Amino acid sequence: MADSDHPGGGLHLRVSATVAAWKNTMRVYLPATLPGLAGLLRKAEIGPAPLRAFAVTPALREWYASGDLEELEYVAMMHAARASLRLLVDDPQAPRRRVVLAADVPDQQVGMTAGFDEPTVVEILAPVPLARVVSGHVDDEVAMADVADAVAALPAADSGDDDARFVVDGAEGHELLWYASQELPHLAG
Repeated sequence: MADSDHPGGGLHLRVSATVAAWKNTMRVYLPATLPGLAGLLRKAEIGPAPLRAFAVTPALREWYASGDLEELEYVAMMHAARASLRLLVDDPQAPRRRVVLAADVPDQQVGMTAGFDEPTVVEILAPVPLARVVSGHVDDEVAMADVADAVAALPAADSGDDDARFVVDGAEGHELLWYASQELPHLAG
């Protein structure tokens, strides 16, 4: 029978299947770069697995006992932004803008690896389809000089250099701009 034989019947079944597929998900934050975003858009997925991501974990909830979900998600996103800086260290040709992709991933595909030192870290056990990406968070172009300085200072900051940490913190003082998933192709150029 065609869907047109039962108006709304086929649509209801498709919507129900979609809703069921999105139940029991965890919002994760995946660090990226603008070239990485372009690759995601070409391949229509982030992978291969396993992927290191950041999320609101039980360890983070213990760490921030008084924070609400929105505050905790912001912390997880900022940890992903710091990881994006590390990706920029490895890609000297990438534009100096941090990129974080927010995705809703089925719970069974998320492995908890968070600990006291890194309370937001999770491992994604399967590639993340583009359809699961709900938004992108990217530095404004005005942040590029500070991000470039932070990328250069990151190795020294990791070694305990307080001046270098101050430079890295300067980049982290820039808020990431929010983009709907439909806007991501415009960012990738």
